[in-house]
Amino acid sequence: MWGRVSNHLLAELPPQALSLLDLEPVSLQHGRVLLEPSDPIERVYFPETGMISLVVITQQGQSVEAAIIGREGALGAQRGFGKRQSFTRATVQIAGCFLTSAAHKLEMAATTSAPIREMIGRYTEVLWAQGQQTTACNAVHSASSRLCRWLLQSARSVGSDHLALTQEFLGQMLGVRRTTVTLLAQELQRKGAIKYSRGKISILDRSTLEACACECHEIIGNILMQKYCTLPADDLLVGT
Repeated sequence: MWGRVSNHLLAELPPQALSLLDLEPVSLQHGRVLLEPSDPIERVYFPETGMISLVVITQQGQSVEAAIIGREGALGAQRGFGKRQSFTRATVQIAGCFLTSAAHKLEMAATTSAPIREMIGRYTEVLWAQGQQTTACNAVHSASSRLCRWLLQSARSVGSDHLALTQEFLGQMLGVRRTTVTLLAQELQRKGAIKYSRGKISILDRSTLEACACECHEIIGNILMQKYCTLPADDLLVGT
């Protein structure tokens, strides 16, 4: 029987439902690719201290992040409703601890457990809404405000203000050049908002970072708290 878990989805399940998933703890390193586009979903991952990025890859090899999955969610939860395939690349963005279950066990559990079915349906809507908001953010907001939003969102997802992130990977996630990330990070460091050194970013002044972030920081935070799940899609998108 599992004790307390750090993943928010799992923590909401009653013990009997949780036991149906036959969860296994794993440690995953930064850069580990868990799924490629069109891959069948065979395992489901519930982050506890790590974070997964869902990344869209263009035919020219460019990449941009569509959503973040941290301790508030799960990778592949929709597989509980039947066989599914991935539409994005799923990469471990921040190394850490994860709980994982064979996808067919989640599917079997969903057939007998109402709490598990509700969890899957609710989080699928939340992830969809987060992806919409991130798409709008990438289209209309500056790289500087998006970086601030991204750092705040990542810190919330892993439960820590200390993030192991390289400028190269940040550039890929934001869809900008590495040199652009360098300049943006230096400016935030001059403002005292962050400290950056050797692939590690520490948030020093959250209020300054929040002031520099776009409104998507608050909107996505509310989406992850499921406050906006019943609103029409248009209500989730920022204006130009």
